[in-house]
Amino acid sequence: MIYDIAVIGAGVVGSLISMQLSQYNLKTVLIEKGNDVAVGTSKANSAIVHAGFDAKPGSLKAKLNVEGTAKMPELCKRLHVPFKLTGSLVVAFSPEQRKTVEELYARGIENGVEEMEIIEQDRLREIEPQINEVACCALLAKTAGIVCPYELTVAAAETAVINGVKFERNFKVDKIDYNGSVFTVSAGEKNINAKYVINCAGIYSGKIAEMIGDDSIRIISRKGEYMLLDKTMGSLANTVIFQCPSDMGKGILVTPTVDGNLLLGPSSIDVDSYDDVSTNSDVLDSVLEAAKLSVPCVNTRNVITSFAGLRSHPATGDFIIGASKKNPAFINVAGIESPGLSASPAIAEYVEKIMLDILGNVEKKEDFIPTRKAPVHFRNMTNEERKALIEKDKRYGTIVCRCETVTQGEILDAIHSPIPATDVDSVKRRTRAGMGRCQGGFCGSKVAQLIAEEHGIPLDEVTKFGGGSRLLVGKTK
Repeated sequence: MIYDIAVIGAGVVGSLISMQLSQYNLKTVLIEKGNDVAVGTSKANSAIVHAGFDAKPGSLKAKLNVEGTAKMPELCKRLHVPFKLTGSLVVAFSPEQRKTVEELYARGIENGVEEMEIIEQDRLREIEPQINEVACCALLAKTAGIVCPYELTVAAAETAVINGVKFERNFKVDKIDYNGSVFTVSAGEKNINAKYVINCAGIYSGKIAEMIGDDSIRIISRKGEYMLLDKTMGSLANTVIFQCPSDMGKGILVTPTVDGNLLLGPSSIDVDSYDDVSTNSDVLDSVLEAAKLSVPCVNTRNVITSFAGLRSHPATGDFIIGASKKNPAFINVAGIESPGLSASPAIAEYVEKIMLDILGNVEKKEDFIPTRKAPVHFRNMTNEERKALIEKDKRYGTIVCRCETVTQGEILDAIHSPIPATDVDSVKRRTRAGMGRCQGGFCGSKVAQLIAEEHGIPLDEVTKFGGGSRLLVGKTK
């Protein structure tokens, strides 16, 4: 079979592009080296929808950030993904930093960001009662918000699959050949043929481009480490609280999450590895100390987990989106670092236009389905809604994850979804089972058992995130 388009990389950008293309009568395949969608940067980032004042005016980052942020609320509503319009603050702690805040305000105006203002100390403390008393002013951007990045990725990929896109997991591309009209994308002995390739491989996008002889993309691996606090701390911040940015990024932030936790981070350190997501106690200590400058009362007593993500920082400093100079049928979508999540809806439409300009007349599907079925979230239901649901299906009456109130029915929904969850982490991303204070200590074994039963595999073949990450090594008795 020859596909029209192969999209490499099932992060938020690749998944949204696949969803956009699924509107048309095209044969499209979404390729992912991992065991699920959203297993790279899209599962380990700040989850911020940035207003757009930070990016350099005239850059692709600035344009697509502002456009993407404007599209995000409606997109999330359509795909049944949690989104909150919280607003954001960039806080100044000195007269010198006030100048930075004023510069960011001016840059935001140039970028077309709406609903911004510089607020003084009294107003700042009204909005954020726990802010450090040293804070003298802040840039308030009301269009900023928070989203769940992996839920958005799952929703987009599922909608694409519902509309005919093929999803290929565990397909780690190691070679790409071109015969003049068709690409052969290979992973060992497995091959996929496609007329066009869209390179959305995130931190690996430079390496993927090199496979067709395009060495123009240089990606720097930039690690960011985070600390996640229990929901009892979620009320310490009402908005996304930034400090003044530096050349290495937007600085340490303190932010609520859409699920009610509090997030601190990230650090920003360039590393040689493209897959090292380990955390370091010294780095995390520095994250905590920096976060205390914004909100002094945060502490480690309520940290329930720490994690790291790798950002694909482009040497050019801007998004790299367009046809490769080596082959016009190969489209690079590379260097999508922050504000990549914010920009992702606009990036998807930008690439859609590129493809339509190349392909010419492509008919839209008459039976396109613009969304997926809304997932059940038992924890958010009223008692009356829960009762009615359980009367229809008793599996929703069995709580598996106590911390997050996740039912057996929800886990089974995830396992049998359009992109079936086949490991413990993929169930976690879809349902939040294992994301609470005990981090899966209570529910992990039950989730693994359900995966084994529903997929018809032995329990000791169930993995945490695919590959060799088996939870069990054998029987003891």
